[in-house]
Amino acid sequence: MKKSAQKGSQQKGLAQPAPFTPGITPGQVRQHAFELFRDKLDHDKLTLDDWVMAEKDLVQQMSADGLLTR
Repeated sequence: MKKSAQKGSQQKGLAQPAPFTPGITPGQVRQHAFELFRDKLDHDKLTLDDWVMAEKDLVQQMSADGLLTR
């Protein structure tokens, strides 16, 4: 029995990478990612793109609130 290949590429989930923004902790990014991707976490691990998007969104939100200076 052959398995059919899916069209398109899918990224595999991976462990949380270290944050690239100084002053941001992995715990802050993880909490924000859980809030952003609550529905996705039940099915798959987050991709690198998901982690990066969560960190960027967190930094933008913290900057707007005046909690983070660049």
